Amino acid sequence: MRNEGLGSWPARRARKTPNRTALVHRSTAISYGELSRRVNRLAHALRAAGVGRGDRVAYLGPNHPSYLETLFAAGVLGAVFVPLNTRLAAPEILYQLRDSGATALIHGSPDSSSDGSSDSALAEGVRGTTGVRAQVTVGPEYERLLAAADDEPIDEPVALDDVCIIMYTSGTTGRPKGAMLTHGNMTWNAFNVLVDQDLITDEVALVSAPLFHTAGLNMLTLPVLLKGGTCVIVEAFEPAASLDLIARHRITFMFGVPAMFDRMARQPGWADADLSSLRMLSCGGSPVPTPLIATYQSRGLTFLQGYGMTEAAPGVLILDAEHAVGKAGSAGVPHFFSDVRVVRPDLTAAGTGEAGEVLVRGPHVMPGYWGLPDASAAAFADGWFRTGDAAVTDEDGYVTIVDRLKDMIISGGENIYPAEVEDVLLTHPGIAEAAVIGVPDDRWGEVGRAVVVPREGARLDPDEVLASLSGRLAKYKIPKSVVVVGVLPRTASGKLLKARVRALHGA
Repeated sequence: MRNEGLGSWPARRARKTPNRTALVHRSTAISYGELSRRVNRLAHALRAAGVGRGDRVAYLGPNHPSYLETLFAAGVLGAVFVPLNTRLAAPEILYQLRDSGATALIHGSPDSSSDGSSDSALAEGVRGTTGVRAQVTVGPEYERLLAAADDEPIDEPVALDDVCIIMYTSGTTGRPKGAMLTHGNMTWNAFNVLVDQDLITDEVALVSAPLFHTAGLNMLTLPVLLKGGTCVIVEAFEPAASLDLIARHRITFMFGVPAMFDRMARQPGWADADLSSLRMLSCGGSPVPTPLIATYQSRGLTFLQGYGMTEAAPGVLILDAEHAVGKAGSAGVPHFFSDVRVVRPDLTAAGTGEAGEVLVRGPHVMPGYWGLPDASAAAFADGWFRTGDAAVTDEDGYVTIVDRLKDMIISGGENIYPAEVEDVLLTHPGIAEAAVIGVPDDRWGEVGRAVVVPREGARLDPDEVLASLSGRLAKYKIPKSVVVVGVLPRTASGKLLKARVRALHGA
């Protein structure tokens, strides 16, 4: 087999465990043998439509087996997979299709999503306005296409250094950039997960985080499939349904952002839910609040927390369950095949407890951004990827992310890291979500403002909220004002859109 990349995974797994269940979606189960045959059929169909080595194949739709089949089929041909975020507006989708130069698009249909929304309607808008020449709708059309195609293996040579996927970053500021992740980047990240999270062959993962983001795909789904486990795929996360799915499918492994786990714990059926099968809860996107850790520990469950980014495919740091309490708030230590430095502006090593920028290097780190040589060059320093995140390292080598460098507030010459203040705000019994931003101040230049979302049924008094921080934070870190809102703007992966918060509430 000359294919070293992801496209070879279904065939390699099928020759070992062809009858084991790879994917479960609604009432359908797909074995590894069947997955390999379906991937081959789709690869033949795409090749017949003109897709070849290096061409870009886009996918737009909710979580579905066809997403993974398209990823693998593109890998069989040496083509490049381009996942599209279903929550983006039409102009944003069109931008990514044009920017990537995608020539083929597979997209969802009205009955492929839990809410009945249609990606087909949006996909219609690409006709004649992008380079897309071939479109397929998931459902009967997709199945007919596969049924008519050959399932013979295609032995196209694909190297680990070949680009596997162009995954667009969240685009919290400016145009999103397409991170080019190679087959090697994806594979080494999966190795990191297998080493640091002790996956087993009998793993049953609940895939409810969106696959078009790197964590749901690379920190959960692909490592489980590499190991030969089962992925239970649902279109979107629903807290009550998740509790039912965990019990029904005997789920052992789940990934989510803190807000997802918090919603599960607030369901009426939480106290009596059968969680006995759960072995691993992996959480990313932001630090897990201490009260949430305690809630899950009361059910005998502990979080694996981590820190990463799309450009690193995405795992960089991991905090294991053993240290989840003792090192609460930390993102942990580097993954096995990752190297991390925390540096000053001159790139010399920051001291213990001194804030600096996080740099990361390893075989899982992207070679650069699609079509952006200048931005790619600027993203690296001496071979190390510059994350733009600020962190401190303790005496044991555990790294705590304190904030984005650009989000740091400088008030009267003092540095304030909003994440630290937000973590304390989230211990308030009436606060469900919190964001701290800097606003202009005549005396101090800049001061903090807390933008908070109340818990259901709670009424927040801004003065009381500020008073609750007294004695728990240095006086200069305490925000000077509080704004109570109904919702905070977030990306599809749950990441807070600070730029949008500032635009809405920073005046």
